[in-house]
Formats: sequence, C-alpha cells, structure tokens
Amino acid sequence: MHPLGHSRTTLCRTHALIAPDSHVPAALAGWERTRGVVHISPAMGAGFVQYTATLEVGSATTGAPAGVERFVYVVEGEVDIDGARVGAGAYAYFPADHSHRIAGAGRASILVFEKMFEPANGAKPRTVSGHESKIERVAFQGDADARLQVLLPDEPAYDMAVNIFTYSPGAMLPQVECHVMEHGLLMLDGMGVYRLNESWHPVQAGDVIWMSAFCPQWFIAGGKSPSRYIYYKNVNRAPNLVRT
Repeated sequence: MHPLGHSRTTLCRTHALIAPDSHVPAALAGWERTRGVVHISPAMGAGFVQYTATLEVGSATTGAPAGVERFVYVVEGEVDIDGARVGAGAYAYFPADHSHRIAGAGRASILVFEKMFEPANGAKPRTVSGHESKIERVAFQGDADARLQVLLPDEPAYDMAVNIFTYSPGAMLPQVECHVMEHGLLMLDGMGVYRLNESWHPVQAGDVIWMSAFCPQWFIAGGKSPSRYIYYKNVNRAPNLVRT
C-alpha cells in the first residue's frame, strides 16, 4: 500500500510496467477454484495473453480455449501437470487444441503465456516439458555475464519462444533493441533498470513488462545478486500485411 496513489505501474501505447502493488486478483475463466491476475492481453493492444494463476488443492484446468496454445512455468510451489508432480522452475508447452490437465497440489503460483496459434506450411509443434535447471545457460553474444536459456525448440513449427535471461550485477544488453517481435516479461529475481521507448524504469522481482513491436528496449542489472527474467516473444511467422 502506498499513500497518495503512488505506483510504478504505467501503461502507454508501446509498453507497460505492471508492479505487484497494482495487482487485482480475480477468478480465471476456464480454471476451477483458481484466482489470478491477467497482466497482458489484447485489451491493451497486445497479441497474446500473460497471466499469473494462484493454485491450491482443488484448482484445475483441462486445456486452453480452442485454437490457443499455452506455455506454463512454475514460479513457486508444486503443481500436477498431466499427473506428474513438478516444482518451481518446471515448465510445459501445449499446442493449440491439445487437452491437458494442470491441478493444484497445494499453494502454488504459475506464469502462463497464451496466444492464438498461427499455422505455417503444415508444420505442427509437439508438447514440450522440462526444468530450467536442465537447460544450458549460453553466453549472450559472447558475454559470460549475460546468459540465455532457450526453453522451446527453435523450429519453424513454433510461433512462440520463451527464454530465461540471467545477468550478473552490472551486466546489460549490448544494444538498444528495436524489432518486430513483441514481449511479455516477468522479473524472477534481482533488480535493475529497463529502458522502454523513451523512459527508464527501475524494476525488481515480481514486475511484469509488456513491450510492443518496435518498442526500443534495453536492460542493465543492479544490486549485489544476479537478476533473472523469463520472457515471451512471437517468432517464425511473416509480418501481417494490413491494408489501411
């Protein structure tokens, strides 16, 4: 709680920063006995949905809406995914129209990315599951202090990518990026400063960021411990041509 209506949360045409102090939990459609917070959606101009679901014993879902693919990442606690008990750091991807069951095994929090699947040349993605501890951390553009983990196959069948970036204190992106992909991001650990378009925002664990296509973006890690974030981007599809 902050007096005088103060929050770091901000929204504009090209980006948003959603701080935890502005979250408003509500029931999640398609989930039983589950509350959560929708952080990013087409209502703000995004082409995907990002939300956090809070599960308990009795919470469950049996799949995403028709035509929608889903990626889930366990932030804290344990959940059952298709009958397998998994803990923090576990993740799973389900192609569109693929039935699956996610159930609460106690108090837990999961991050969810969803989007309408865009087919391409008949290639069909497969289900993917794993744990971040099993994924190699690769030095980003040769910088051992900025390490990238790629959680989904980099193959034409997949139209989304989900990665985890880990920065040593003081490490940074090597350039201000400006590209056609849009992002949804959750800060997992640490703190830093994110440039979004023409604004610089202090960020910390628990913050969510939306970046539209072509939003200039840059990050530098601060503090005395590593900073980590997990993020979504759309990939492997031609830009849409829209007549004006």
